Amino acid sequence: MIGGKNTTEVTYFILLAFSDFPQLLVPLFILFLLMYIASLTWNLGLIVLIGMDSHLHTPMYFFLKHLSFLDICYVTSTAPKMLSTFLQEQQTITFVGCVVQYFIFSTMGLSESCLITAMAYDRYAAICNPLLYSSIMSPTLCVRLVFMSYVAGLSGSISQLCAILQLHFCGPNTINHFLCDMSQLLILSCTDTFFVQFMMAVLTMIYGVTNALVIMISYGYIVNSIMKITSAKGRSKAFNTCASHVMTVSLFYTSSIFVYLSSSIGSSSTFDRFASVFYTVVIPMLNPLIYSLRNREIKDAFKRLPKRREYF
Repeated sequence: MIGGKNTTEVTYFILLAFSDFPQLLVPLFILFLLMYIASLTWNLGLIVLIGMDSHLHTPMYFFLKHLSFLDICYVTSTAPKMLSTFLQEQQTITFVGCVVQYFIFSTMGLSESCLITAMAYDRYAAICNPLLYSSIMSPTLCVRLVFMSYVAGLSGSISQLCAILQLHFCGPNTINHFLCDMSQLLILSCTDTFFVQFMMAVLTMIYGVTNALVIMISYGYIVNSIMKITSAKGRSKAFNTCASHVMTVSLFYTSSIFVYLSSSIGSSSTFDRFASVFYTVVIPMLNPLIYSLRNREIKDAFKRLPKRREYF
């Protein structure tokens, strides 16, 4: 009973996904399936390559291996369910399944935000303190930074999980999206959502703004150190060591800010859905490419693979 009135608790939700584009269902299904397979293949391949090649057993690639792992979990939390919506006229998801999906999705996203911040500190140590880099970025510190990233992501998601479980849903139960997004759940809730919205704003400040500030400060020191290098070749080499991480950070925060602002100003649901595809599927697919195509050490590791196979 809510507000003195009898209500029926919603036990499942209907995901509309892209059902309002019937003529595009087959092309979109094929496109998203290929992107999902590519994301899994490239990220898993990068993890295996880093694990096999001893030349890549450095702090930078230790973080990159965990970034690939997070991307695999991140895309898998939403893509399979999204793909299944193309195969059925009406796709449903239980309330528990919806909560679990959002919990995993949120945990991976928040953990990745913290991890790329740790990677920024790694780049700061490598360029600003090259002689002390090995002692600063010790294996123990690297493990602690990764562990703290996971714990921070999990903590933020648990707080959101507790907030969602306090909400009541008494109808309608149609989600105009392909995933259980928090903004959609707040719209469907028949109870006051002020506290949840306030909590989400606080989490955005803690995880989004704070991490972004740490990254910007790190790169402020990095740029200052690079500009002190006298040779053009030295400056170019230093910039190249940061290029991949800068691209990853730019994609992550640009897409996050874009989707956050679009949902805040109440943009069209169609726009939100296609924008969400970018940060849920496209970015996890691009991250391993960014670190592979511009990275000589990764390319050299690929070249050593045939020799390793001959050895075995």
